[in-house]
Amino acid sequence: MKISRDEVLNVASLARLEFEPGEVDGLAAQLSGILDYVEKLGELDLSGVEPTAHVHEIVNAFRPDEPRPSLTNEAALSNAPHPEAGCFRVPKVIE
Repeated sequence: MKISRDEVLNVASLARLEFEPGEVDGLAAQLSGILDYVEKLGELDLSGVEPTAHVHEIVNAFRPDEPRPSLTNEAALSNAPHPEAGCFRVPKVIE
């Protein structure tokens, strides 16, 4: 599929991109090559191939959930500007 210079300029305008005049012709050729390749891929017979989201099986590598020691309440509130009753005091936000 041949992409024209005007089509490249139109897409660049929509994307708010600016190119030097010499770059536009190169981009048109590159985009045309990409679309030609996509058309070529469309010619493949994929009738026996199941659709997949990923080539490799995805496995989560989460660690076991085990309790660990954490900060004490005093340590967590040590840098709070205005702690109150063991909690963080924040300004009221009401509109």
